[in-house]
Amino acid sequence: MDEEKVKAIKEWEAPTKVSELRSFLGLANYYRWFIKGYSAKAAPLTDLLKKGKTWEWSKRCQSAFEGLKEAVTEEPVLALPDHTKVFELQMDASNFTIGGVLMQEGHLITIESRKLNDNERRYTVQEKEMTAVVHCLRTWRHYLLGSWFLIKTDNIATSCCQSRRKLSPKQARWQDFLAEFDYVMEYKPGKANLVTDALSRKAKLAAMSKAKGDILEGIKEGMEHDPLARKLLKLAESGQTQRFWVEDSIVYTKGQRVYVPKWNNLRKRVIRECHDTPWVGHPGQ
Repeated sequence: MDEEKVKAIKEWEAPTKVSELRSFLGLANYYRWFIKGYSAKAAPLTDLLKKGKTWEWSKRCQSAFEGLKEAVTEEPVLALPDHTKVFELQMDASNFTIGGVLMQEGHLITIESRKLNDNERRYTVQEKEMTAVVHCLRTWRHYLLGSWFLIKTDNIATSCCQSRRKLSPKQARWQDFLAEFDYVMEYKPGKANLVTDALSRKAKLAAMSKAKGDILEGIKEGMEHDPLARKLLKLAESGQTQRFWVEDSIVYTKGQRVYVPKWNNLRKRVIRECHDTPWVGHPGQ
């Protein structure tokens, strides 16, 4: 990031209304792939964008605003992915957020994080860890599909989950999805310092594509505008259907297929992305 942009961001004044906050978060979201724990850092600000939320710029909001400005202007160390080397994934889950890092030989490739929804917050520790695994694999599918990789977890129950004979419907869906990948899940006690070590190393800043993230955000937004999508969402959330389920505000069906709302040429964008971008499959409709 050039010095003029850094200066402009550092001097960015605190928003006084929703439109100004959206403008700032639009910039911050562009760099979310380079910010560890982005979802948690931005949570006090994104909460202000919720429908019906009264505008109140609290000390917590100001702290989050300053923290994001600092995070955006401090370039982390990211390396470009090398498909001749082994990928290593490290996951983390808390009561409110999940996240993970993708690495190769100790070098950070990318970071992913998001908030847990109300239903996910009631999961067991193991289920939250598995939610982190599934979410990160889905996000990094274009890197990992077709490659052997290693998943490291500090939860021994999570590392042993594949050997269980009795699975809930949710766990069975996770297993069905995980079966698409070639990996080993390894138990490593204690919190590893891989992220800290990786961020201390110097490497080239990756020019990473945001197309996939943009489409997922578009799908979430489109759910509100497509009548059928709203109906499926309601049925799935109420448990009235076994055919569909909801994860991270997106409707899925068998084979991890995503329902793409009929809105704003979104389906054409998805088809174009699947055909024109390398390393992606065709899981949607």
